[in-house]
Amino acid sequence: METNMFINNPSAHLPFSYTFTSSSNSSTTTSTTTDSTSGQWMDGRIWSKLPPSLLDRIIAFLPPPAFFRSRCVCKRFYGLLFSNTFLEIYLQLLPPRHNCFLFFKHKTLKSYIYKRGGGGGANDDGSNKAEGFLFDPNEIRWYRLSFPYIPSGFYPSGSSGGLVSWVSEEAGLKTILLCNPLVGSVSQLPPMSRPRLFPSIGLSVTPTSIDVTVAGDDLISPYAVKNLSSESFHVDAGGFFSLWAMASSLPRLCSLESGKMVYVGGKFYCMNYSPFSVLCYEVTGNRWIKIQAPMRRFLRSPSLLESKGRLVLVAAVEKSKLNVPKSLRLWSLQQDNATWVEIERMPQPLYTQFAVEEGGKGFECVGNQEFVMIVLRRASLQLLFDMVRKSWLWVPPCPYSGGSSSGVGSGGSEGEVLQGFAYDPVLTTPVVSLLDQLALPFPGAC
Repeated sequence: METNMFINNPSAHLPFSYTFTSSSNSSTTTSTTTDSTSGQWMDGRIWSKLPPSLLDRIIAFLPPPAFFRSRCVCKRFYGLLFSNTFLEIYLQLLPPRHNCFLFFKHKTLKSYIYKRGGGGGANDDGSNKAEGFLFDPNEIRWYRLSFPYIPSGFYPSGSSGGLVSWVSEEAGLKTILLCNPLVGSVSQLPPMSRPRLFPSIGLSVTPTSIDVTVAGDDLISPYAVKNLSSESFHVDAGGFFSLWAMASSLPRLCSLESGKMVYVGGKFYCMNYSPFSVLCYEVTGNRWIKIQAPMRRFLRSPSLLESKGRLVLVAAVEKSKLNVPKSLRLWSLQQDNATWVEIERMPQPLYTQFAVEEGGKGFECVGNQEFVMIVLRRASLQLLFDMVRKSWLWVPPCPYSGGSSSGVGSGGSEGEVLQGFAYDPVLTTPVVSLLDQLALPFPGAC
């Protein structure tokens, strides 16, 4: 099953403007193509003679939107997505990743319920399928992305290696699904070993391994006594399986509320609340440590994100009793895993405007390489920061999610926000084939 992700956007356009002309003489008729922008002619006698293997290598470097548009050219191009030969070339070349952001409509943490489309709730008959909103920071463009193959009762929890993880909503033994939105593939992890209500989940996927860490209260009711614990899942191409082994104990005075983890350099990081600090789980060492957050007594709406192999903390700073202007700052965690260095501060005139739009309702941040997206809660505005160019840009509202004051459109209910993840679309992730060896029954299968 495939998705119509890159062809259903009414504003989508080709990267170049082409015109086609034909010329004929007494002996032959030759088709030529011209790029109207550069005026250079593409001689069909040359381009039509390219060996298929060379043409496949060229197509493998296309960004995903262009690749899916190219599938409309001919039957052979359409079938490349299912060609083992082409996918092997794709994996060998490792074309540049197309760094994007994937957003979903999400309930606030007070309800812990993910709402799908206009349905959801007790009266949901399952006809409303999940959908996401993909944002390309390079083109400043939104796309709609549907997930019709995800069964009812799952909410998105993370993304890594081109896969999106979905977790069962019901309290108890959680089940995690990994799907590739580009090809519509879905694989299932075995259920966790402890019943949980709303755990924080970390995901790291490479072409040869899958690592998942889950931490939180192992309870099935918000009225039960909390007993914080963590467990981890690992599978790799070397044949090593670790199915939800209980990890080391979490530090004292933990309060995990974000539900998200960030993977950086073999470690999973998540925010700890009341007071603010950062929890770090070392995968190879199987231990948890607590890291003091910078200016922890004056932070508001802190978020962790990964940027080019480093952990970055983004938060508003408010010192009400000191002569320090309110601001939004970014810190980077150094290699000693204890020292923070401020790397950027929002210009004060922009922060004044940001504070007005945000209105004290809070915000969330998600990062992907050099880009940081700041999503205002209960608002249709997002702010994009490019750490390389040091530029800030207000992003046009997503045309598919509405744009009302609730932040999710006129049909959205009170308390919904856009929850985002870093997403790097890839055509294939061969490591998921290892999950098929577990022979698990797929939930909600018809």
